[in-house]
Amino acid sequence: MRILKTSTHPDVLPLKGKSLFQRLASRAIVVRENDILLLFTERYHDYSLPGGGIDVNENQIDGLVRELKEETGANNIRNIRPFGSYEEFRPWHKPDFDVVHMISYCFWCDIDDQLGEVSLEDYEVKNGMRPVWMNIHEAIEHNKKTMAESDKQGLSIVRETYLLELIASEISQ
Repeated sequence: MRILKTSTHPDVLPLKGKSLFQRLASRAIVVRENDILLLFTERYHDYSLPGGGIDVNENQIDGLVRELKEETGANNIRNIRPFGSYEEFRPWHKPDFDVVHMISYCFWCDIDDQLGEVSLEDYEVKNGMRPVWMNIHEAIEHNKKTMAESDKQGLSIVRETYLLELIASEISQ
């Protein structure tokens, strides 16, 4: 899969001598004209692609399907095709490692029109996460405003906004 971007958070530089672990994730791109299926997170006031960590016994596609079903209630996930990966090195919040090397594998896919019930994890519920269909350009502008004005933004907003801009450029062609 093509690497779309490698990003290194300034707080982890230099990487030499730091303890590092790798986390793999799959993210879904579900588009209908100029609308995209996203997750809005109240805590961080941002929009992100549905998806998350790939479990030990899963491949990228299995992780994508599981996460998309859990977070959005998507049904009949099909026509899965690669978009690209986003690689990042960022601070880790637990004492066992200094840096997380995260690779997000992003895939286009189609789903049925009707969303089912979500099955969010406790922290996702506490953070106020919910699936929404959103105009992609409005989501990008919203995230940019959050990056410029909010002190509560999460580390993923830069990645998510970058990916949304790339997706928007591809669907406008």
